Amino acid sequence: MSHPQPHTAAAADPLDAGDPQAPFLELLARGASADAYEQPVLLARADGAPAARIAALEAAKRLALGVREEMEGRRRREAELSALFETAHDLAGLRDLDAVLQAIVQRARSLLRTDVAYLTLNDPVRGDTRMRVTEGSVAARFQQLRLGMGEGLGGLVAQTARPYVTDNYAQDVRFQHTSTIDAGVRDEGLQAILGVPLMLGSQVIGVLFASDRRTRVFAREEIALLGSFAALAAAAIDAANLLTETREALAGLERANEIIRDRSAVIERASDVHDRLAELVLRGGGVHDVAAAVSQVLDGTVEFTDAGAAPAEALEASRAEGHAVRRDRDWVAAVAAGGELLGALVLRGHPGLDPVDQRTLERAAMVTSLLLLARRSASEAEQRVRGELLDDLLDARDRDPRLLRERASRLDADLDATHVVLAARLEAVADDAEEEAAARRRLGAAAGHLAATRHGLAAARDGGTVLLLPLAADDTASQLASQVAKRLSAAIHETVTVGASAPVDRLATRTETAAVACAEARRCLDALRVLGRAGEGAAADDFGFLGLLLADSRDIPGFVTRTIGEVVTYDARRGTDLVRTLDAYFAAGSSPARTKDALHVHVNTVAQRLERIGHLLGPDWQSPERSLEIQLALRLHRLAGPDIR
Repeated sequence: MSHPQPHTAAAADPLDAGDPQAPFLELLARGASADAYEQPVLLARADGAPAARIAALEAAKRLALGVREEMEGRRRREAELSALFETAHDLAGLRDLDAVLQAIVQRARSLLRTDVAYLTLNDPVRGDTRMRVTEGSVAARFQQLRLGMGEGLGGLVAQTARPYVTDNYAQDVRFQHTSTIDAGVRDEGLQAILGVPLMLGSQVIGVLFASDRRTRVFAREEIALLGSFAALAAAAIDAANLLTETREALAGLERANEIIRDRSAVIERASDVHDRLAELVLRGGGVHDVAAAVSQVLDGTVEFTDAGAAPAEALEASRAEGHAVRRDRDWVAAVAAGGELLGALVLRGHPGLDPVDQRTLERAAMVTSLLLLARRSASEAEQRVRGELLDDLLDARDRDPRLLRERASRLDADLDATHVVLAARLEAVADDAEEEAAARRRLGAAAGHLAATRHGLAAARDGGTVLLLPLAADDTASQLASQVAKRLSAAIHETVTVGASAPVDRLATRTETAAVACAEARRCLDALRVLGRAGEGAAADDFGFLGLLLADSRDIPGFVTRTIGEVVTYDARRGTDLVRTLDAYFAAGSSPARTKDALHVHVNTVAQRLERIGHLLGPDWQSPERSLEIQLALRLHRLAGPDIR
């Protein structure tokens, strides 16, 4: 009988002995678990490999695990977006409400990786709430629960219309416990529960839950994802109600031929818009495509507007009632999701609108909200990827330049180009912690959008935001900082101050460059705030001699050249003595009479030289601020010698 030979790194693959990354690339290629990445190192140690070989394998392992983590994160985000689009597809072709709700609960459980997911709906006839759909449940009593209004965690969600989460249901005293609910939860063995409301307009019609049989803290992204599924579930219920209403209307039309003839064109238009909207969702159309399709069906002009541009009173009424609202000769339908107002569809100049056409406008608003949520999810995913790359540039010390360039290339960024690191921070501090957090999120979103449009990167750090933007050939770091401060302040309607580093390049290969530039940008930001220049943007060059302290590199020749370079150059070209005259003038307390004694020249000669100096340095050269900078430059010029130009 033959015995299996012991497996070693050399026996596994001759290439492994030469390339420490080869075994890990193979593990990445076949999607191995994280534990498997320890085996090449363990085998090398078992074979007595040199310490350098083992160290190389350890470094390759860390790099491969980082790549694996990023790939897993991307797969997870792609799965979330795919599930949202699949659910929207199910809703667009809605035939069976139970099947759609079951699919939503299944996908929510799968993506959040919880033991159980379930959905409850309010019963207005009996005045209680009943379990409608469960996934992963094993207890019969739990699956058949009927809850009184306001009872349990679901009752708290329904009362406040806000998500709630508990990591230990039995010990949580924020909501009303009952023996019936507690017994059902106990049978199911649940501990951690997250609940989000199902909203139709301002009305809570039920609650979507995700729960675990162990203690768990749900992340903010998981709460938002479950909220998106809840919005889809509410939309499915609303669509089912709409189909029920349509069927009832058709039954009534069948009983009266005259009504059938009068309403047939309207029903045909409703069916047409349903098909068009379904097609738009399937092929990834935008909100303006939805408006154009509804315009054709309703024989009018439909426009999508931001929430701030729509009539405020009509918009709020539409959101509260969940229906389109007439305003003068227009109709306004709120575009909302999960209680958040995203905009409005406005039908212009069409005061006479029958109920079916009104419902068509409302359905278009609902589809528009789904498209906006999907687009937002994709945008947030891209911003996270950009932020992760910038974090790696600022923090990581052991990284592969080739992988960094590839990641940047996928984001349409070029790490070999000249960039500027900018530190941005809000000036106003909100009294409420939630308001301040919301303002920071708005700043992060605006910075992410700016970075995406400028082929750069952005990430939230230390209570503010850091950006990495390419520098145009005809631009300076100071100009870029000023532009970014104005853009961000205008975008979020708050005062934003921005500090900039000096231009940097070769970010992929120079390990410390980004971190050092970020520190310089923060020093400039702090200097602006100390000097009372909130809302401005500046780099070290904007601070005169203070820039020598703020900049990472002490550019003394550059400071001297910027301050008195014209005078030095004039002396060098013409053989004059303006620098010495300027030095003597300040040493004499700015007195021409004492200056002429020190130089042993006539006072008129001093006056002529000072006039020439004024032409070279500008009319404000004797102002206190300029005078201080000029005297410092003169002293640095003397100390450094005559070679500074």
